Amino acid sequence: MSRNARLIYSPDYTQYYFNDEHPFNQRRLLLTHDLMSAYGLLTDADILPPRMATDDELALVHDRRYIDFVREQGHSDKELPAAASYGLGTEDVPCFPQMHEASARIVGGTLQAVDAVMTGRAEHAFNPAGGLHHAFRGRASGFCIYNDCSVAIAYMRKHWNARVLYIDTDAHHGDGVQWAFYDDPNVLTVSIHETGKYLFPGTGNLTERGDGSGYGYSVNVPLDAFTEDDSFLDVYRDLLPKLARGFQPDVILTQNGCDAHAYDPLTHLSCSMRIYQEIPRLAHQLAHEYCDGKWIAVGGGGYDIWRVVPRAWTLLWSEMSDQPLADGPLPVNWLARWQPLSEEKLPDRLFDTPFPPIPRRAEITEKNRVTLERAKMYAPITDGD
Repeated sequence: MSRNARLIYSPDYTQYYFNDEHPFNQRRLLLTHDLMSAYGLLTDADILPPRMATDDELALVHDRRYIDFVREQGHSDKELPAAASYGLGTEDVPCFPQMHEASARIVGGTLQAVDAVMTGRAEHAFNPAGGLHHAFRGRASGFCIYNDCSVAIAYMRKHWNARVLYIDTDAHHGDGVQWAFYDDPNVLTVSIHETGKYLFPGTGNLTERGDGSGYGYSVNVPLDAFTEDDSFLDVYRDLLPKLARGFQPDVILTQNGCDAHAYDPLTHLSCSMRIYQEIPRLAHQLAHEYCDGKWIAVGGGGYDIWRVVPRAWTLLWSEMSDQPLADGPLPVNWLARWQPLSEEKLPDRLFDTPFPPIPRRAEITEKNRVTLERAKMYAPITDGD
């Protein structure tokens, strides 16, 4: 059994905290770490603590005036007049104390994962606090202050001249990462997400394919609302091997938002826990086939923090660390610890009982198939023999 994987984790991640009513709640990381431990999937040697990203590292992607303002706002006892111009102080991204430090720690956690993998100290690394894919160069957006995914990619481009395959399976389009590398043919951004017709951020259309020498290196598959497991996985399994074969990446970075689950309160997809075993399984295979195993994973969306996130990211870590889990009852001690704190009845098994089929299943599946074929038209695709 290979344990050449590292989990980047600290309870200090919970300091990235907006307010009690906000849907982005990093308490989910405590539940996830505890479930991994309850399954016996973690040793002390598996865990690396995050570090703080430096201003110079953040400035690989973010404007220094923005970085300075985030720091100033986080040290002020009132909302500063310019906050709204930076996307702060909004319903999505309220201001909170020490917001620069909390955000820089998350970015530093992803850079810690990058360093471990790119220097060969680990084959794979997972920062569950990361995946803040909506932040832009000079503006917060969609619960995200700094974009750890974009900083990590820019960091790998600068220090290793790496060709990066970025795979985003969050239900929300990975807009901040896409736009950061929209004209770069050395970064292939792939986002499989719910159509933006009714969902934030409203982007990720088929026509967003890149610009200049990066044309074709932005690939979007906007899925129809109420997409289920089979259709989601058909798209994923068809697309990713062909892209990896055509692009020949040096490293794979996956954003593993788990808000495509039917229980998620903010989205309209209808997937089950099954996809959260299959998504990392294929990414793992592709990393070994094309990248000498170099695979960095981050978290992302996931707003049912009790029933979905812990199981989904435990399955990811199980795959990454070569400790496969089969369906069965969840650990009794985990359920006993967290059920009294949850308003939801926690699931008692690792996988979901099959959900009733969606009435429009055939129509949705066909629509997604057509979307997939259109998405592949200008992408760097290489079919197998």
